[in-house]
Amino acid sequence: MLKEKKWLRENYKMAKIPEAQNRLFKNVFVCKRCQLKIKANPVKILEGKVKCRKCKKNSFRPLKKK
Repeated sequence: MLKEKKWLRENYKMAKIPEAQNRLFKNVFVCKRCQLKIKANPVKILEGKVKCRKCKKNSFRPLKKK
């Protein structure tokens, strides 16, 4: 029984719905200092026009997909 559950966990992948992927990961960035998530235009992030609401820094990274 345990081997079957382990096999299912390792080999069963859920379907990735494009609409949900876009909603969760598109244009979402994380502050490198305080890890606050923010939705913003990537061009503005690269230009440094967006500041973190919490710590007022402008260093962001894209949100990692699991």
